[in-house]
Amino acid sequence: MSVAREAAESFDWSEVASLRIRSRLVAEGVYAGAHRSARRGSGIEFGGHREYVAGDDLRWLDRRALLRHGRLLVRQFETETDRALRLVVDASASMGYRGEKRAHDSKLGTASLLSAVLARIAVASGDPVGLTYFGGEHARPVAVAGGREGFERVLGSLEAVRAGGDAVRDPALLDRALGILSRAARRGSVVVVMSDLFDMPEDAPERFAALASRGRSVVVVQILDPDELDLPFEGTVRLRAIEGDALVETNAEDARAAYRTALDELASRYEGTLVARGARFVRASTGDDPANVVRAIIATVR
Repeated sequence: MSVAREAAESFDWSEVASLRIRSRLVAEGVYAGAHRSARRGSGIEFGGHREYVAGDDLRWLDRRALLRHGRLLVRQFETETDRALRLVVDASASMGYRGEKRAHDSKLGTASLLSAVLARIAVASGDPVGLTYFGGEHARPVAVAGGREGFERVLGSLEAVRAGGDAVRDPALLDRALGILSRAARRGSVVVVMSDLFDMPEDAPERFAALASRGRSVVVVQILDPDELDLPFEGTVRLRAIEGDALVETNAEDARAAYRTALDELASRYEGTLVARGARFVRASTGDDPANVVRAIIATVR
């Protein structure tokens, strides 16, 4: 019996099971808990203005704003019934890495699984979900939607995306994704960013932290392969960057301590910048139990 259990626990479901099945299995092991949400409507707390679009309820037109600014603005309100989950997945080339022994999946595969689980939990709680990427091949952003249809769109997009794109050669890769998100994500939204945080622009921590303005909850999840966490190689190694042209030849034992220090400093810089703006930071590995990672993400959402 114990042998069978050990074999089942070590079996790599990512090789045979669909993202749908894996996300359901992980979600069943996660206790999501209750959370405050922010559905727009005739609630009790004023949530700001936005531009009027055809079809908006005319009762919420701000006539005073029209007189002052000459623009049609709609008042928004916040209640305790619903809020949107906006998933942001780094699908650049470095996210395709997967170590040979200890990783359950690639970094992108892990980010996709975590995103699918969070989407499933959100939709089950009655919350709408949207998805966007920076980088990626066949990356199809998904507009915010609720219910089964919203989940199916997110799932289909995550199953289709492949790692691609170079943040070093294309610095605007991050700008395009965050620019749209900062304009579209409303007060009360929960924004979860999943990335290895490698090869990002120098001001990336500040850019992510800025998303936490206007009443949004932001969680940045750094996903690394176990090989990237502890540099387990021996002897002389040649390390080539997946993005950019960097190539380093070094002795692994000599470089290990300095490498780990630099990795910790990167994480500390992100965490310090994010927390100062009210956002949160979670470190995860592709070798971790995904249910535990999802619990850690949920626990940080205010």
